[in-house]
Amino acid sequence: MDSVLADIGRVKDAAPDVAALDEERRKAVLMSLAAQLRAQSEVIVAANQKDLAAMPKDDPRYDRLLLTGQRINGIANDVEKVAQLPSPLGLSLLERTLPNGLHLQKISVPLGVVGVIYEARPNVTVDVFTLCFKSGNACVLKGGKEAWHSNAILAEIIRHTLTLNNVTSDAVHLMPPDRAASTVLLEAVGLVDVCIPRGSQQLIDWVRQNAKVPVIETGAGIVHTYFDKSGDLEKGKRIVHNAKTRRVSVCNALDTLLVHKDRLKDLSALIQPLAEKDVEIFADEPSFAQLAKTYPEKLLHHARSEDYGREFLSYKMSVKSVASLEDALAHIRHHSSRHSEAIVAEDKQAADTFTARVDAAAVYVNAPTSFTDGGEFGMGAEIGISTQKLHARGPMGLDALTSYKWIVRGDGQIRT
Repeated sequence: MDSVLADIGRVKDAAPDVAALDEERRKAVLMSLAAQLRAQSEVIVAANQKDLAAMPKDDPRYDRLLLTGQRINGIANDVEKVAQLPSPLGLSLLERTLPNGLHLQKISVPLGVVGVIYEARPNVTVDVFTLCFKSGNACVLKGGKEAWHSNAILAEIIRHTLTLNNVTSDAVHLMPPDRAASTVLLEAVGLVDVCIPRGSQQLIDWVRQNAKVPVIETGAGIVHTYFDKSGDLEKGKRIVHNAKTRRVSVCNALDTLLVHKDRLKDLSALIQPLAEKDVEIFADEPSFAQLAKTYPEKLLHHARSEDYGREFLSYKMSVKSVASLEDALAHIRHHSSRHSEAIVAEDKQAADTFTARVDAAAVYVNAPTSFTDGGEFGMGAEIGISTQKLHARGPMGLDALTSYKWIVRGDGQIRT
């Protein structure tokens, strides 16, 4: 693996040059990349088809892996959005003059070299480079073998774009898809400033347990929506349907619906739209008894304990009745991955209690968790959704890829 380590070393050497680029140059490179992605759309789709051919269509990762002309255009649009965002670099975060005359200034700077380990999501290849480049960072990418052909062509297009714009192509490097390369990346102390895993809980746990470099966790999404006794039925129907079915393979998709016992009579109407998408329901006994009257029999199952605290990533969802808001909060506290949680309630006190007491990166009132996304939050794109509390939390945009340093200006002062 010496050659892999040497590749990371070249990225480290390139990092100062990337940090030194002026903002107009960064913008020009990213706008050029968006144009290249659109121009090479058919080539990208062809490479992606090779990856798709090796994955069963019923695999929950299939939709994440899939690239189409429309999705590639969407990726290019996101690159352009990031290009237009204000630079996060060189900002004066704090400034003061001490009594001895020393002038202190705290300014934002790049992290340096950002490593990202991810699975079958080729859009991450472009998203990570775009956000890293805009924020003055170089990046090392380690995608999964399931997306190797897709990632390889995207990385090739990125490097070609950098060369076209007279910027070092070592600003980005795609590592081999094998596990051994991941180990080298995680042990590259002194070469990699931070590593960010994106993918399953298994991947995230493995990275956390094996990394010698700093790690920012972007956790799996075990997502709940609580329908309070004061919830509006029509709002609830739209929110639950969108949170569950908009795109089932993403981490902000709904996994468990909690329903106040006083509203069980409305449960059938609340989730009836899900039947049109053949969503399988795993319900506790009170919920099952209510749904058995109306929900398709082939889609309705008795819930097991393991159906709660489970990230489905498919057209499946668990349902549980609760006796109170307190019970809902207790269930979420026990099962949540602290990603995104929602309440449907017209009672302001209930909503305020929920937002105050739920420990999650994003907490929603009368809106679906499908909005937990860097693009939706105005970040252009995201490098991941952090579920930890140090440095960054929630969708990670440009500011999360910066640190700061202190500039101290004096005139000969000495410390006594």
